[in-house]
Amino acid sequence: MKIGFASIFMAVILPVACAAQQATRPLAAELDELMQARFAAGDFNGTVLVARGGQVVYQRAVGFANLEWRVPNDLSAKFEIGSMTKQFTAMLILQQVNDGKIRLEGHISDYLSYYRKDTGSRVTISQLLSHTSGVPNFADVPGFFESGASRVSYSVKDFVEKYCSGDLQFDPGTKFEYSNSGYFLLGAILEEVTGRTYEQLLTERAGNERFRLHARSIRTASPCVGIRADSLGPAKRPLL
Repeated sequence: MKIGFASIFMAVILPVACAAQQATRPLAAELDELMQARFAAGDFNGTVLVARGGQVVYQRAVGFANLEWRVPNDLSAKFEIGSMTKQFTAMLILQQVNDGKIRLEGHISDYLSYYRKDTGSRVTISQLLSHTSGVPNFADVPGFFESGASRVSYSVKDFVEKYCSGDLQFDPGTKFEYSNSGYFLLGAILEEVTGRTYEQLLTERAGNERFRLHARSIRTASPCVGIRADSLGPAKRPLL
């Protein structure tokens, strides 16, 4: 009976004790274990911040800022945000619309004199914004990302002419088709109309001081900024 009682005692008390130990384990330690495991599995490179009740409970840089050069991450690393820039491009366009410098019903050719007239005279700013322009997506060009093409440094004009001037895939306004080219064209139009670079516009007109301090164009940033920050070439990423 003593052995049985001891067994029952251990079976009941040990799980409770383990649960208590887990409950008192710092959240930061659990989060760190999780992030290190994800890094080790090849699932994550980046920075993490977790807050609870307005207080930061965990903040750490994990893995590499540049996988090719094995540059380690730190908390000041800047990362490409890819197509999240589209919302900022749309905001900047609408600001120019509000200022009377761009019209939503205006056409590409109204703002980019070098753009092909046969299609540029048919596609409106509104259609570029809504992905209904029919302008082919340069990201769909076979081998664009796999070959060296995506890492060549182009001027805005050169990139527009080479990758954003293809024949329309459909009549403008008749279909939705996601297009990075359309938003690159919007960025090019912004620069043409204002005489400012995309980076300058974003820095000046984002409307938030903290954001402005961190708004950096890949065009002027260090090649070690972000994971393969130069993967789309210096002139391309800011205008997406």
